[in-house]
Amino acid sequence: MDIYCMRHGRTNYNDLGLCNDDPCQNVHLTEIGIAQAESAALALKDVVFKRILVSPLPRTRQTAEILNRFHAVPIEICPDLADIRSGFEGKAIADYFRAISADPLQMRIDGGESVLDHKRRILGFIDWLASQKDENVLIIAHEETMRVFIAYFEGGIEDSQLRDIHVGNCEYRHYVLPR
Repeated sequence: MDIYCMRHGRTNYNDLGLCNDDPCQNVHLTEIGIAQAESAALALKDVVFKRILVSPLPRTRQTAEILNRFHAVPIEICPDLADIRSGFEGKAIADYFRAISADPLQMRIDGGESVLDHKRRILGFIDWLASQKDENVLIIAHEETMRVFIAYFEGGIEDSQLRDIHVGNCEYRHYVLPR
């Protein structure tokens, strides 16, 4: 199975440096984010996708709708693709990183997930995806999720190195998932 994994386009919260894992918040693509998604859509227009899988956060759906102009395939929400539940909704990302600095892999804040909790959730999603019959799938998710995909598919990345992986908005990777 060919899978294409992409981070969503730039958002107003990216500009403000804020955490978001609540789909009810007004987090949306900026003009730059829309342009990034349009550019990615052109780059991927000749790839034949069977479906597009997105997280429950609207920015992934908004990105998917732009890419789907060339594909007209079903867009499905997959709860397991949600961004890490940081426990810092609407607060500064820098403050979140300070709050987990004592144990960045296992620290949970205000009922949120740790980085390793999130990783386990995404690995479960990959296991589920491997059981699907699709030929080509586009996944639009988040930087934290992309880090897990990169570590899983490219290998050689320790858990302590996950935060060192940086993925730009609408950056995508192509992987083959054995069946």
